[in-house]
Amino acid sequence: MKSILMLATGGTIASKDSGEGLTPAITSQEILGYVPAIGQLCRVETIQLMNLDSTNIGPGHWLEIARAVEEHYDAYDGFVITHGTDTMAYTAAALSYLIQYSQKPIVITGSQKSICLENTDARLNLYNSFLYAAAQGSHGVSLVFDGKVILGTRARKERTKSFNAFSSVDYPELAVIRDGKLIRYLAELEYRSKPVFYHQMEERVLLLTLIPGMGADALEALRDRYEAVILQSFGVGGLPGGASGPLARAMESWLEAGKTIVMMTQVPYEGSDMEVYQVGYQVKEKYQLMEAYNMTLEAATAKLMWALGQTRESGQVRRLFEQPVQFDLIR
Repeated sequence: MKSILMLATGGTIASKDSGEGLTPAITSQEILGYVPAIGQLCRVETIQLMNLDSTNIGPGHWLEIARAVEEHYDAYDGFVITHGTDTMAYTAAALSYLIQYSQKPIVITGSQKSICLENTDARLNLYNSFLYAAAQGSHGVSLVFDGKVILGTRARKERTKSFNAFSSVDYPELAVIRDGKLIRYLAELEYRSKPVFYHQMEERVLLLTLIPGMGADALEALRDRYEAVILQSFGVGGLPGGASGPLARAMESWLEAGKTIVMMTQVPYEGSDMEVYQVGYQVKEKYQLMEAYNMTLEAATAKLMWALGQTRESGQVRRLFEQPVQFDLIR
């Protein structure tokens, strides 16, 4: 039997009612106790890394999770990470950049209802995650939820309460799990005998979502507090006022200060293409900015933090950001 390490971080799956709302309180050993059938799939050991609502999880915790995987990588055949759903897609994306080319599966899962409840998705999600982690041919970072196996760079939470909370955006699911059977849709991911681990991320990344009529004040005021900004614009991508408007001038001041700018769309599917309309074409021609194309917001954010954690040289940041990792970018 394969040996799988479960890393527990908290989330709804581990939550109990505190009298002031749900809060993580169930330990990793207790979580495993609710699904004894996992013992028929693999040998399991567990580490309680943290016990947090995933709203409170950020880049420092992503690095901690990645370090735990790295420290135990040679001792186990795979990893299952239990996590809250609210920021699970961000963590899945971040781990995809922090742990690259992994021959062993690194599976992230959680639930919409606590594992201690009778009517919950937690027990099945946990069982399916171990089934996938223990299966021959599973590699790299993925998210297992509601019977779907989704690439870590392609997952997005689209429902706040339903059990089918996550979707794979602009890329097929890797596999589905039905009645205890794993049905793979796609070939194996690229892997190497030794994965590549990274240990730095830049947290000072700002997301600014544009709305009609929005001025440039916020962009101007926040320039000195952040190293990069992701501008979420409309449709396939454009900037109100084009290359000569107030937003463009504010953006130019960011670039002159050595900051990084990424443009992407607010639309969940199909991505951006700034060259389609004049309001985007002129901006992209005039300024040295990057475009996220069909990356998810979660992937673009985590990838930018990862790239800036490795270098501040603009050309190298661009190279890292534009180089596809685990099918995060398809052009």
